[in-house]
Amino acid sequence: MTTQTPRGDTRARILDVALELFVEHGYEKTSLREIADRLGVTKAALYYHFRTKEDILAGIVASMSAPIEEAIAWGEQQEYSAEVRDEILRRFAEGMADRQPMLRFFHENQPTLRELNAGNAFKERMIVLTRLMQGPNPSFEDRVRAAVALMTINVAAFVADAHHCEQDVRDLPELPDEPARRDAALRIALDVADRIGKTPADA
Repeated sequence: MTTQTPRGDTRARILDVALELFVEHGYEKTSLREIADRLGVTKAALYYHFRTKEDILAGIVASMSAPIEEAIAWGEQQEYSAEVRDEILRRFAEGMADRQPMLRFFHENQPTLRELNAGNAFKERMIVLTRLMQGPNPSFEDRVRAAVALMTINVAAFVADAHHCEQDVRDLPELPDEPARRDAALRIALDVADRIGKTPADA
């Protein structure tokens, strides 16, 4: 008896392969034919799951947004406090831990994403998450700190990329491993968030 691959597994594999190609060549320069070829399937088989390249992108964005949605759902049920704010940040950091290729894609394809519905949907969810971090009656500085704290979670991956791109890494300190880099990013993010709601004198 032939064992068929579950439809959900096939969709996940398509998203993984498409993401690889988007990172390698950029979204605009990647065709559905190239995605199908790397998967080893026909375009017709690919169309069974996704009709357009933007549909595939929407699937990637949905996967990227899942931990954000979870952090939002939890945060909206809580009364704001510094502890709740920090827990939102921790949940976001944990959810982003295994999404580095997606982060790289988002960083390198921002102009394209801004023009597509999927990119706008992701931006809107990040805005909601940032508002939950700000607390009631935030100042402009509070709003900036909330956004910077969230961005800091993802910055560690780009710092590591920049390190590897240096012409002579022998002169640079050795990078810590990935879990240590994530922990460092979270500590820095929490330090930034700790100043939300404080006056300059308090900070």
